[in-house]
Amino acid sequence: MEIKYPIPPFTEETAKQKIQMAEDAWNSRDPERVSKAYTADSEWRNRNRFINGREEIVRFLTEKWQKEQNYKLKKEYWAHTGNRIAVRFEYEYQDRDGKWYRAYGNENWEFDENGLMKKRYASINDLEIDESERRLL
Repeated sequence: MEIKYPIPPFTEETAKQKIQMAEDAWNSRDPERVSKAYTADSEWRNRNRFINGREEIVRFLTEKWQKEQNYKLKKEYWAHTGNRIAVRFEYEYQDRDGKWYRAYGNENWEFDENGLMKKRYASINDLEIDESERRLL
């Protein structure tokens, strides 16, 4: 049985630990590492895409980080209750043509009793920026 501490029910402190763990994993840009935080049958909505299960998560993230170069993410605690956490985030990346973007969004997470994320709903907007406007170095 897989257990990914901390487990629910979350306190503000453990919710923030979970958020930092997610930020660290995503900034590694390692799809396999990221996927291990999710249940085998995890459900995602990422923008307008629906992704189900670890295999699809790995494929999605592999494609994402091939397109989004120099990716850097920052997540912030918004709220929590029981087995759910809400997060505000922003990340910056450079496309294949060298243009820079900042993506803003919110995520709603739901965890199983073992601390694995079973649902992730992400709403994301992209804004083209000049390299001089980067904040996440």
